Amino acid sequence: MNSDTGAVHEHELGEQHVAGAMMLSRAANWNQNEADWRMMLRLGRGFGLSAVDGSLVASIVVLPYGNAFAWMSMVLVSPQHRRHGYASRMLRRALAYLQSLGLAAVLDATPAGHEVYVQEGLRDTWSFQRYSLPEARPVSDWQNVSGLNLRCLAEADWPQILALDLPAFGASREPLLRALAARLPEAGLVAERGDKICGYLLGRDGREARQLGPLVAADLPAAQALLSHALACVPAPLYIDIVDRHSSLRSWALMQGFSVQRPFTRMVHGAERAPGNCESVMLVAGPELG
Repeated sequence: MNSDTGAVHEHELGEQHVAGAMMLSRAANWNQNEADWRMMLRLGRGFGLSAVDGSLVASIVVLPYGNAFAWMSMVLVSPQHRRHGYASRMLRRALAYLQSLGLAAVLDATPAGHEVYVQEGLRDTWSFQRYSLPEARPVSDWQNVSGLNLRCLAEADWPQILALDLPAFGASREPLLRALAARLPEAGLVAERGDKICGYLLGRDGREARQLGPLVAADLPAAQALLSHALACVPAPLYIDIVDRHSSLRSWALMQGFSVQRPFTRMVHGAERAPGNCESVMLVAGPELG
């Protein structure tokens, strides 16, 4: 690869770069909208490369979660500036920043980016796949799930939701979850047995489709009930990112009309394993968020 370092300058990403960041997302056919970019830059930190004319040509975002790890995402390079080593340069910048903070790095890789991340020392852990639903389809009645009550998320639910999410994700992500709850309120649902919450679902709007997730649940019936209710409330097109180990949920999604769009691999740097417990994480929030 040609380094071509003199043609660009490195800087932090700010509000003034959102329009350029959106151009990178659109060029890659990714689903982020302006609200996503603003949310990520508010909750984390972004780095970019700009050409001499001021146009943004590459990006990366890091989202710290607690004092153990951070998410790396939005590794994008404009089509006309690829094959100059800019993605690797952005990765090294982010990894150096996280190392200075003593944080491990986690990243969800597409097949196209996987080899770049391997070369920078990231290692594979588990995987998930994105499923898309282009238009609404009839779904099974969630009320038929015995002993399970589904309802809209309420402010009083947050202590139980955060207690459920902490071991599942591996760190507190309360600011992110609250931001998502405000983005798509109709997707904010909880499942409970008795007076105990056993699952929750959030979602957000996107450039191409609404995304449902994260979904954390104690078991498959709770996960299916939450998704069934959401499919009746949230208009298609929809994306969901299902963790591979939940094969029954994947089969159920296919029966509802979803189709596989692309796979992702969760990778880590500076840690032995990916944080959290993918047994209870049914849907991830998205590869850019974790």
